[in-house]
Amino acid sequence: MPRRAGGRQARRAARAAPLAEAAKPVRPGQTGGHYRPLSANDVAAIVDNAFSILERVGFADATPHCIETCTAAGAVLGDDGRLRMPRNLVERTLELARRNLVLHAQDPRHDLDLSGARVHFSTAGAAVLVPDLENDRYRDSGAQDLYDMARIADACEHIHMFQRTCVPRDIADNYEVDINTLYCSVMGTSKHVGSSWTLAQHLEESLRMLHTIAGSEAAWRARPFVSQSNCFVVPPLKFAADALECLRVAVQGGMPVLLLSAGQAGATAPAYLAGTVSQAWAECLGALVYVNAIEPGAPAILGAWPFVSDLRTGAMSGGSPEQGLLSAACAQVGIHFDLPFGTACGMTDAKLPDFQAGAERAATVLSAALSGANIVYESAGMYASLLGACPESLLLDNDILGSVGRAVRGIEVSPDTLSFDEIEQVCASGEGHYLGSATTLQVMQSEYVYPDFSDRSSPTEWEEQGSPVPLQRAIERKHEILAQGAPRHVSDEIDGRLRAGFPIFLSREAMGR
Repeated sequence: MPRRAGGRQARRAARAAPLAEAAKPVRPGQTGGHYRPLSANDVAAIVDNAFSILERVGFADATPHCIETCTAAGAVLGDDGRLRMPRNLVERTLELARRNLVLHAQDPRHDLDLSGARVHFSTAGAAVLVPDLENDRYRDSGAQDLYDMARIADACEHIHMFQRTCVPRDIADNYEVDINTLYCSVMGTSKHVGSSWTLAQHLEESLRMLHTIAGSEAAWRARPFVSQSNCFVVPPLKFAADALECLRVAVQGGMPVLLLSAGQAGATAPAYLAGTVSQAWAECLGALVYVNAIEPGAPAILGAWPFVSDLRTGAMSGGSPEQGLLSAACAQVGIHFDLPFGTACGMTDAKLPDFQAGAERAATVLSAALSGANIVYESAGMYASLLGACPESLLLDNDILGSVGRAVRGIEVSPDTLSFDEIEQVCASGEGHYLGSATTLQVMQSEYVYPDFSDRSSPTEWEEQGSPVPLQRAIERKHEILAQGAPRHVSDEIDGRLRAGFPIFLSREAMGR
């Protein structure tokens, strides 16, 4: 018994010691691509179909700037008003398109390398409700919720960037919503931020804010730490005018863009999954043509985000198994093109952090991550098929993302990891176990990932600890994070300048500054 206790103490001490980044069992940007729901012939057929859609169907409702810019590059405006893009134009665009994209953060330690099949996890969404777990109700989301969720995500190791999670419904004016959405996000985290805008004029003002935070326009353009999530299309294949103008301003302003196509299979996209993947990629490639016609090589993430309908009701079903399949297939096409790619998985249909939520989130996120999606958006915190965003769930889902990241990393095989000499020594010595092995202590943190909230204790130990429930522990941890001093990656002096120049909603006191 003393020997076993000593081994336990040694393991606890080893776990308490900080790990170098390279020694961690799960790190940002591990390489996926192991899961391939499509064969090589399937990918080729979908790509050909996407090219045919662009060439023969095209887009309705292109803006004058889009028409002028794209036709100058080789697109064709038909008598029916649809803008069509020949295959040779799309192929030239693919040659121009930016690859090996880095999404910068305010803190360079959080920069994200989107090359190849490197995998990262992000929040996202535009929830209008928050599950208030402490009062057992749903309520409208507000600016404070958005800021608090940015702060919580900043503390989550496996959430690598923060894209806006909820809408501040306590702000009525659309311009003020856009400004405060950006402000709450960039003030709450030093990780890369994603946001969206309703009008181009709002984005122009937001760029002025970002120049102030960065120190100058040149400094912003050198390291743009915010990307635009742009729903440029109303599926099927109809451009959204205001979004196209926002896209133009973002590209010209040096802001990376997520080209987001969010058709819903069986509703705004074909019911057959292969058709949905084809349409999503056709729409994204069409936007890529426009982006590169504005500025060749502008930073863009291809956001094929097809969603799923429950065809019995027509309602969105974010937690369905088909959601994981669609996202994985879209990622496989992204790897084929070698383009920066993001998709959406993890937005459970459950209303609260329960068995359904954990099962749906884990299953769908795992599919997307193993397929090699560069960014899995909406991977944490989203409920009721994107209607609700839950701050405590960001902490619980961080455990899920750590486990998924460990699966993406896989198993390394080498003469050392095969462990023959150790097996021989333990068996020959009669010791019969590896608990006290130097190798066990050496790799217990570099080979294994440990959850923060999932409980691995025995029933007896669990009862002795007061029968803790992970959700209650997450609530307590949320309060601990928010009780700490406010983030200081943006100085008080710069914050004062922002408050003088923009209609900032939250007081410094509400933000803990």
